[in-house]
Amino acid sequence: MQDTAENKTIHQKTIKGKVLTIAGSDPSGGAGIQADIKTISAMGAYAMAAITSLTVQNTLGVTRAVPVEADLVRDQALACLEDIGADAIKSGMLFDEQIICTVSDLLKNDAPGIPYILDPVMVSTSGHALLAEQARAALTSELLPLATLVTPNIPEALALTGMDRIDTVDHMKVAAEKILALGAKAVLVKGGHLSDDRLVDLLAAADGTSITYESRRIETRHTHGTGCTLASAIAAGLAQGMDLAAAVERARDYVHLAIQEAPGFGGGNGPLNHLVSWAVKG
Repeated sequence: MQDTAENKTIHQKTIKGKVLTIAGSDPSGGAGIQADIKTISAMGAYAMAAITSLTVQNTLGVTRAVPVEADLVRDQALACLEDIGADAIKSGMLFDEQIICTVSDLLKNDAPGIPYILDPVMVSTSGHALLAEQARAALTSELLPLATLVTPNIPEALALTGMDRIDTVDHMKVAAEKILALGAKAVLVKGGHLSDDRLVDLLAAADGTSITYESRRIETRHTHGTGCTLASAIAAGLAQGMDLAAAVERARDYVHLAIQEAPGFGGGNGPLNHLVSWAVKG
């Protein structure tokens, strides 16, 4: 094939930032490792992956999930870190206590100082449990203190804090304070499960600063993998040297557009358009 000037331009496109995602696989491509890789790539960063679990799922729900052996999760991650390296690490579905403790050891011993985004995946969009009940305590004690940012939605924030309800932005602020008290450096409490016309997310940091982000709520069933996508987009921003607030703002804008331009696939909670940044430019 002739190497035209146009092809040369494509070949020279710069990749900035390297992100390692540690999460479960979604064969339908809307969430998990598959969504992470597409998102990180769309942000212009380089994506690497260590798979923690194989699932059987599509837009209609999750019907089966089995864990990968913890030492294999570790070895996948080490293969990436020891060769290519990472500028940010993101974790999603970790399945059980053994994998959580393995990831904790990896972060402390093999990735000190690398920004770490913890998406505390516990339940799928369709309601399937994705984290063993006994593993929640390990996630709180082992990973939260290591997190540069933790990104719970409302059900996850309830599970992490033990609160009875989170119905308002004021409740979100209380939840953020409780999660910060568990050791995280910052928390983004996502308000997608609230019923307001405006979608509100709250970013709070251990230094006492906080930012409230607001956007128009899009009424749609195509929200499969939004949590994975948002956390991965933030991780890409941090890997590229953005400060946390700017990385969150860019990631929210990307997810909003990806939902708005969702392809409409599947009969249930459909996937986002992860390539929206390219599609819109075209």
